[in-house]
Amino acid sequence: MKRKVVAMLLAGGQGSRLKSLTHEIAKPALPFGGKYRIIDFPLSNCVNSGIHTVGVLTQYQPHVLHNYIGLGTPWDLDRRSGGVTMLTPYAGMEGIKWYDGTADAIYQNIKYLTEQDPKYVIILSGDHIYKMDYQTMLDFHIEQNAGATISVIEVPWKDASRFGIMNTDENMQIKEFVEKPAEPESNLASMGVYIFDWKKLEKYLQLDNDNKNSSHDFGKDIIPLMLEQGEKMMAYPYKGYWKDVGTVESLWEANMDLLNSNSGLNLNDPAWRIFSSNPQLPPQVIGETGYLQEALINEGCVIDGKVEKSVIFQDVEVKEGASLYECVVMSCVVVGKGAKLSRVIIEPNLEIPENFELKEQNGEIVLLTQDIIDEWKGSAGI
Repeated sequence: MKRKVVAMLLAGGQGSRLKSLTHEIAKPALPFGGKYRIIDFPLSNCVNSGIHTVGVLTQYQPHVLHNYIGLGTPWDLDRRSGGVTMLTPYAGMEGIKWYDGTADAIYQNIKYLTEQDPKYVIILSGDHIYKMDYQTMLDFHIEQNAGATISVIEVPWKDASRFGIMNTDENMQIKEFVEKPAEPESNLASMGVYIFDWKKLEKYLQLDNDNKNSSHDFGKDIIPLMLEQGEKMMAYPYKGYWKDVGTVESLWEANMDLLNSNSGLNLNDPAWRIFSSNPQLPPQVIGETGYLQEALINEGCVIDGKVEKSVIFQDVEVKEGASLYECVVMSCVVVGKGAKLSRVIIEPNLEIPENFELKEQNGEIVLLTQDIIDEWKGSAGI
């Protein structure tokens, strides 16, 4: 990219709606699609868009994320100039200052941005699944001579009240931002991707920091403040696949989308690779009794049971007589003989007992945990 751009990737989210999946790791580090982690998507989007200076802001349970990103080699971000920098809260003369909101996280790293001296800053969320060319969005931002540009996507009207909604005029200039409106006037949802002219962003971060009544959030504070001050703010319409995987159900849906050729989520695209870091494991083995249909199977797996419409992560064993239908099975799981499961996410490292079966699921997506297995064992007298 000819213009100097720095990406700031917000990766400190807890993801409490994902329950035990995020008890020990940050949401952006969550495994996805058999061999990826969620943060692979924005990192890969950056390098595919020609952005090679990326600050990753972490706070909640950062250890797995830090180990995973390391020097940034899988994403070609291990560079002398630019590259990836992990930005954690730090201690100063006044003690440790934890990030208090998305805007505050960027404000506390103004020194990093000043050292990079960018013309534009792109703010990204580390917990969405999508493939997007940020260069095209930047071109739109420059053409419109905007102070800030926010990517938006049309969501079903019935879901609009779950998102931050942009109300725009006919030219896509933003007139109002409403966080999770009860009665939305628009179905243009913010994707959490913002481009700012750096000097404008620096000014409004300072104003926001000086406001003791602010919650220091881009959606709730920075964007409304810029609109109030008359800044030109544009909505950039995005037409591709995008999914906020903030719940067990949406995470399951996004994994299932990998098996649907019409979903728009195509990872077999040489022109837009999603890069990741993976352990070295032997090839998967499909045994004499193994049966596969519409399944994504990864390295190290041994399949002797029946697997249909499922995503199977690395090093999983499905024993003879077991059956899986529309399941997401995370790494190092053993599914015992005769176990029958459908529409579940199985958290890593679980051992499913022989003949295990969920009762009274009522079609809901279940996160299968050790607690549920222990309860089943108790009821079965095992």
